Amino acid sequence: MKDELLILLKAQYPLIHLVTPEEERAEKVIADLAQKELGRNVYVWTITRGLVDLQQKENQNPVHSSTKAIDPALHWIMAQKNPGIYVLKDFHPYIANPEVTRLLRDTVREFKNSDKAIILLSPFQMTIPPEIEKDIVVLDLPLPSVEELEAVLDRQLAAYKCRRLTGEAKEKLVRAVLGLTHDEAEKVYRKAYVSNGRLTEQEVEIVLSEKQQIIRRNGILEYLPPEEGMEAVGGLEELKDWLQKRANAFSQKARAYGLPQPKGILLLGVPGCGKSLIARTTAQLWSLPLIRLDIGRVYDGSMVGRSEANLRGALKVAESLAPVILFIDEIDKAFAGGGSSVDSDGGTSSRIFGTFLTWMQDKKSPVFVMATANRIDKLPAEFLRKGRFDELFFVDLPSFREREEIFRIHLKKRRQDISRFDVAELAANTEGYSGAEIEQAVIAAMYEAFAQEREFGQLDVLAAIKSTTPLSRTMTEQMSALRDWARTRARPAAAPIAEYQRLEF
Repeated sequence: MKDELLILLKAQYPLIHLVTPEEERAEKVIADLAQKELGRNVYVWTITRGLVDLQQKENQNPVHSSTKAIDPALHWIMAQKNPGIYVLKDFHPYIANPEVTRLLRDTVREFKNSDKAIILLSPFQMTIPPEIEKDIVVLDLPLPSVEELEAVLDRQLAAYKCRRLTGEAKEKLVRAVLGLTHDEAEKVYRKAYVSNGRLTEQEVEIVLSEKQQIIRRNGILEYLPPEEGMEAVGGLEELKDWLQKRANAFSQKARAYGLPQPKGILLLGVPGCGKSLIARTTAQLWSLPLIRLDIGRVYDGSMVGRSEANLRGALKVAESLAPVILFIDEIDKAFAGGGSSVDSDGGTSSRIFGTFLTWMQDKKSPVFVMATANRIDKLPAEFLRKGRFDELFFVDLPSFREREEIFRIHLKKRRQDISRFDVAELAANTEGYSGAEIEQAVIAAMYEAFAQEREFGQLDVLAAIKSTTPLSRTMTEQMSALRDWARTRARPAAAPIAEYQRLEF
């Protein structure tokens, strides 16, 4: 970004919008370019101080007493004859004002073919009025690099007179703050030192907790804590094997081997058969944080373009936390009708859908998208095109052997000794039941026995099974259509079925 900004200033671009929440870091970048490369003065405008010469910022005196208001500030800027860079902070509240927009256009016209430029500095991308969209260039100040964060750590180690760290320990602490801003990295290193009186690799967990705070502040993303491992998932051996082989896919060893980073998978199947559970257990298998994107929170009708900005912001946060697993549950509901929504919501859903598709296609950061869907007919065709996901898995109702395994898992969760249960009989009586329905049968049996103040047993579970009507019976037509679609278009998640299809084709 620094090189691009230098080129734009040398090429006499009069209006630049720099998007970043790091004001001080942005000021330093601009000041370095102005002094070392361009030989120009830098003036910074805020509504509280007015226009201040950045080189004389210590005295905080404005260059003119009346420049606190934006109109006289722009008039003063327009009247300047010498080369200069004018940084206007928090300009977004004024951009929609017709008088300010006109004045800004007049200033830009005066600046053309001169060594003067205005840089609008704000924490998010503004809605650019059509009057100036041809004159403005939008740049993002990227988050600090590894080298910049290493310098932050070195300063903190020196300030606290901590012992020198090994190369490996230093790398762990730096990698842990990747995705944080310069200030956030400083604060979290101080927090780690104050908490334990030291700054070593043992404080990585404290550092990582700051990333959870970022997710909470975002509001659209939700951090999901790690749960049980793959042993909590009954069956789905083909899917589990696929995930196991990619457990180190984001490592430097994989990059050195020449492997591309995996993009993601789409889990299609019957509700209640473990799709969401697989997402949670994959996070533990791969030792990566798991964050859930709630598409419903993305929508914001307060301003045109705000919903798309919300999605872009959430995806940017996810990229800043990479490597990470981005979980989108029931994506068929989130993007249903995404191909055409002009009549229903003015095209907002279509634009959000397009933004997400473009991001999935172009993303370079190690964000693994794990999405689940129950109704494939609700998803637009372009969503399933090769290149969006690495693989499309179909999760069907569990087989007899898988149901035995699922019963063992849920019974062992609740009782250490399950020898009194005949899991083969239970599995034989649950043909067409999903994993979630099997779990609920066990729980219902426990409630029945608890109400009678006794231990639950085989007959209680069988009674709960008999009183349950599985979804496969109430929605037979829908599930048959889903199976027909997936038979030749998706990879089966269960090993026996996968082996059968390999032999068949």
